[in-house]
Amino acid sequence: MTDFDAAEVRRLRTEEQLSVREIRARTGLGRNRVYELLRGVPAPEWTRRPNAKDDLRAEAERLRATGLSVPEIARRLAVSRSTAYLWVRHMPLHRDEEEERQRRRAHSKVMTDAQWEQHRRARDAARATTVEATAAWVKDLRYRELVLVGAALYWAEGAKAKPWRPHDCRVRFVNSDPALIGLFVRFVEALGERREGLRYRVAIHESADVEEAVNWWAEQIGVSAETFQPATLKRHPPTTVWHNTGEAYRGCLSVEVPRSRRLYWKIEGIMKGMSDGVADAGR
Repeated sequence: MTDFDAAEVRRLRTEEQLSVREIRARTGLGRNRVYELLRGVPAPEWTRRPNAKDDLRAEAERLRATGLSVPEIARRLAVSRSTAYLWVRHMPLHRDEEEERQRRRAHSKVMTDAQWEQHRRARDAARATTVEATAAWVKDLRYRELVLVGAALYWAEGAKAKPWRPHDCRVRFVNSDPALIGLFVRFVEALGERREGLRYRVAIHESADVEEAVNWWAEQIGVSAETFQPATLKRHPPTTVWHNTGEAYRGCLSVEVPRSRRLYWKIEGIMKGMSDGVADAGR
């Protein structure tokens, strides 16, 4: 096609206001070629098809101007929320409307909580009943039970020798649960250690009440707080969201048995015996 032909296509579009179909019929060119030559040339107004949703968009903007939220606009116009949002996203809510939305959310939460309150009470009562009944079934641990449970607890949560440090056999247990700490102390007592001879150290965030935490842990164990080693303070990065806060937070307690290599070997042996027993029972 020559430059004259290209100019002629544009003239037919701009002066005679022909459609693409009419230009193709006049020139014999293909659709893609005509569109290529008309790039940047606006189509005649008469060829534009009206958008069926233009009226809905205008109505959405009018409703938004009255203060309606996106879900309300979507419901009134029978369109999706995403479509309603695209139409009115350039019209943000005013401050008072935002406060009204927050109020509605708070009200909805109150209604939901009230609806589920009876269910939660029944669930909590069932939980308390089950816990008490199971605790009564356990009763006091006999020596063998205490040793087996204590060894399994230590092997799951306590410090263990590593392949690159196979001879580092120190018995040290760290936990934030006073029940597990108490069970571990009873376990090592059953194996001949004295709780007064153990080494205790609190690990806690620097913003907490360290002295109160040490006294609390000492009371839980039943030893003097003066026997505790200096606490390990954890620095709190400002970017970290720390959920374990409040008066109930007392950090973790580390309990270490001095000169505990042979005790470690005993625990290792108990676990081997339990593992062998399980394997034999499965045969």
